[in-house]
Amino acid sequence: MKNLLLASSGSVYGSGYLEYLFPELEELYLGVEEILFIPYACPGGITYDQYTNSVQESLSFLGLKIRGIHEYSDVKNAVKTAKGIFVGGGNTFLLVAKLYDYDLWHVLKQAIANGVPYLGTSAGTNITGISMQTTNDMPIVSPESFKTLGVVPFNFNVHYIEPEIKSKHRGESRETRIKEFQSINHTRVLGLKEGSFLRINGESITLKGQQEAYWFENKQKIRIDPNTNLKA
Repeated sequence: MKNLLLASSGSVYGSGYLEYLFPELEELYLGVEEILFIPYACPGGITYDQYTNSVQESLSFLGLKIRGIHEYSDVKNAVKTAKGIFVGGGNTFLLVAKLYDYDLWHVLKQAIANGVPYLGTSAGTNITGISMQTTNDMPIVSPESFKTLGVVPFNFNVHYIEPEIKSKHRGESRETRIKEFQSINHTRVLGLKEGSFLRINGESITLKGQQEAYWFENKQKIRIDPNTNLKA
């Protein structure tokens, strides 16, 4: 049974890294002693070790050992044997390219199908959708494909921001960009605001957190309030 926590962001304003997710993470990783961390999105040019250490420091309260996938000589086997997985945020293009380089898509999808607890933040959430084509990230590398895990039947736009009516900004809003995507692609998109996340147990998908989210589907934009089950 699938067991995922998919967050728009790793942190929210005024709190530490992952802090707003602590109560949920205690439940997600219940009974797990070691987490496989995938740092391939590597934000801000930090090293894999630095990124992994920041996760270890943040999650020390759970008594978890965090081990980066880059520490293994056999990365496929690392995923196959993982008892818990965390894919961190950063640049989605870079993350997707690395997962193709190491041919990890099938084993990662199988681990999720087998019920291995999975935490994704930002880019790590983006890759659970059908494709990465609704990311906000710059294409700093060119991945083999835009196709991603497809463990949820839609795409994400994480860090989603509603258009400001009185704004003097003339550039395109997130809503406009999503509609551009849907003028060619017929994939549903969930606009997920910072501080919000999805909790997935089996086929149940529930919006959690303090912010509403938005479905973009069939030329419609539909507000979703917290604690709504998206598969109800």
